[in-house]
Amino acid sequence: MSKRALKKQISTLSNVELQEQIMELYERIPEVKTYYDFVFNPKEDKLVDEAKIKISNEYFPTRRKRPRKRRSIAQKYIKHFKTLGMNPLLLSDVMIFNIEIAQTFEQSSPGQPEAFYKSMLNSFKELVQYATYHHLLEELGERIERIVSLAEESKWPNADMFDEAADPS
Repeated sequence: MSKRALKKQISTLSNVELQEQIMELYERIPEVKTYYDFVFNPKEDKLVDEAKIKISNEYFPTRRKRPRKRRSIAQKYIKHFKTLGMNPLLLSDVMIFNIEIAQTFEQSSPGQPEAFYKSMLNSFKELVQYATYHHLLEELGERIERIVSLAEESKWPNADMFDEAADPS
């Protein structure tokens, strides 16, 4: 169904019928429930804290012995927060935290597989692109520079690419 056809169909419904439709969507479709929960009661700080804990547990687990180091966990949260329309500064904070915690882990356990460094570079490029688009480079500049310098100090194989990616111009 096209947007036009949907608008036409909606315009024929009464206010009560529209409310019933929305309630049915809310009850049947989890994504709709999540969206409305966020829109009417954002609690963005709480969501960010939960995401940071989960991301941190990937590198420094509390319940198991070995770290999993899955970038996909952070990416899932980032994608979800983008869908919800979270404040760009808070979302950027999660993106940076993902890289910072990975760097902290790498310092305590150097010599990760090449895929680890490549994955962190992809996350960094996404961060810089997002921060540039939302005009947040000034606020995040210090943390971005710290990531680049730590990659260089730790002699990451792709440290020069971090430096290139940090300059969006």
